Amino acid sequence: MWYALIPLLPLLAFVILGIGGHWIKTRAHLVAVPAVWLSLLLSLFAWVEVSTGQPVNVTLYTWASSGDLVIEVGLFIDRLAAVMLLLVTIVSGLVHVYTIGYMHGEPGYARFFANIALFTFSMLMLVMANNFLQLFVFWEAVGLCSYLLIGHWYERQTARAAATKAFIVNRVGDFGFLLGILLVFVTFGTLHYAPVFAEATQKASATVNVLDALGGKWEVSALTLICLLLFVGAVGKSAQVPLHVWLPDAMEGPTPISALIHAATMVTAGVFMVARLAPLYNLSPVAMDVVAVVGGMTMVVGATIALTQTDIKRVVAYSTLSQLGYMMMACGLGGYVAGIYHLLTHGAFKALLFLGCGSVILALHHEQDMRRMGGLKDKLPLTYWTFVIGSLALAGFPLTAGFFSKDDILVTSWAAGVLGQVLAIMGILTAFLTAFYSFRLVFVMFWGESRVDPHVRQHIHEPARVVTAPLLVLAGLSIVTGYLGIPEFLQPVFAGAETEVHHGGAAVGIMIVTTLAGFAGIGLAYVMYVRSPALPEQLAAQWQALYRLSFHKWYVDEAYDKMFVMPTFRLADRLWRKVDVAVIDGAVNGIARAFAWWGWITRFVQTGEAQNYALGMTVGAVLILTAYLML
Repeated sequence: MWYALIPLLPLLAFVILGIGGHWIKTRAHLVAVPAVWLSLLLSLFAWVEVSTGQPVNVTLYTWASSGDLVIEVGLFIDRLAAVMLLLVTIVSGLVHVYTIGYMHGEPGYARFFANIALFTFSMLMLVMANNFLQLFVFWEAVGLCSYLLIGHWYERQTARAAATKAFIVNRVGDFGFLLGILLVFVTFGTLHYAPVFAEATQKASATVNVLDALGGKWEVSALTLICLLLFVGAVGKSAQVPLHVWLPDAMEGPTPISALIHAATMVTAGVFMVARLAPLYNLSPVAMDVVAVVGGMTMVVGATIALTQTDIKRVVAYSTLSQLGYMMMACGLGGYVAGIYHLLTHGAFKALLFLGCGSVILALHHEQDMRRMGGLKDKLPLTYWTFVIGSLALAGFPLTAGFFSKDDILVTSWAAGVLGQVLAIMGILTAFLTAFYSFRLVFVMFWGESRVDPHVRQHIHEPARVVTAPLLVLAGLSIVTGYLGIPEFLQPVFAGAETEVHHGGAAVGIMIVTTLAGFAGIGLAYVMYVRSPALPEQLAAQWQALYRLSFHKWYVDEAYDKMFVMPTFRLADRLWRKVDVAVIDGAVNGIARAFAWWGWITRFVQTGEAQNYALGMTVGAVLILTAYLML
């Protein structure tokens, strides 16, 4: 039962900081940091245990029981959960350390540590869940933590708007997720993974009449509907098209959270969920195709938007969209091992890139526009070289971790039939775009002439060691995770789920083409932003329509404003005027006016003259006597 300490230690840190943060203040890290690093140590023990034995599946306690519905809180740790535990605790531990320097002097220092400790607890419980309801509860909990952390600087209107946007968009996806869980219970009579997976094959032919409530008839596969509804939740949480619009805006939160939640952990929850539920998805070819196509679309859309963004964190954020699309595409094509492999390597180098951006932001007094940077590589050498390593891994440069995991995805995709080959070609094109925008960021930030404000330029220096040390660790992980045998470690979890085609002419050809595409992207970025820095503006003027399409993020936000946001505001305004003002306020005000009118009438009785009161008493007595005699 010691496994329960893995999530409970961060929870304990949250409770202590939540109660005593007002007094602890600047020493909050002394509570949160040790808790997370102890969780990491215990996660290592869990990894060793499941790698040499059977998965761990324990029930901690029964929460509630009603008829056939039994709600339990339990822990399930297999090889998939073990590697996810390591990812969450390693990145969270490094982010906790980084936060000590990044958030130093902030008034909400203790509150920030409390919230990231709560997030770490929620994410660990999500990963270790052994039933759908527990998965959903902590799925919602990480969304709540995301809302709190995006809006950490709540005095900024942009941060409040971004937090609200993230919360609302995720609720759209989570509505489908909840419907999928309800359908799981209706179909299987339980919400626990083990019996659901065991009976999945028997339920493959089960159908659901989706028009039954309307008196119609439309029979669809129960498993397909379950998988599609659950995937709606993954689309929201993992920022897939069309519910991707919240993630770039989430960069309004502090940079440590961009690295922890919006690059390495929370946004990968959707990919993890699809992989965890592989026994269900494997039985629904339609759902698998939908997952693959949505992932492929997200992969391309994210890469094309990243080409023109000028906020350094937003470039990395759209890169995250694109890479999440790679992972989801792989899972949809049956390449769960390749998808999770890229999830793990991506967690290292993307956290590195975000924290590298944070180091630059600190050095430039919170400047995030790359157009006001340049010439930083000599002033920030450690940040520069670690950022280059992260960019190389993102671009899939040979011998980096990203090279191996991205190659695994493309090879697996190519072996998955016609759809997989089309998506593999899109993936190769995206690899070219990824290399280009990654090194566009490197060259514009660190190379060329300095465009930094002169008053800031003379004070540029590397941040404190507590900020740069995590960069060095993540730079190392961005390379070594490619050599740890992760695919072989994960293969038993997905035995028979994907076709192993990692050798032969096709694999070698794809590896060569992808590598050349990466080199071409880096070379083009060098030509455009180092050799001919005026060329980008010339091309933007020549291809204005395409440039605007990319710069304005395919106008998806504008479309949502016209289709949903503004009509909702107009409807709310009309309802407010007709219902709130006319009915509710009218009723309340009407009662007040009625009492005022009654008071105005009755005040004529209270004249203060004794003879009037005597007259009134006499008239009253006569009326009472008359009524008595008549009855």
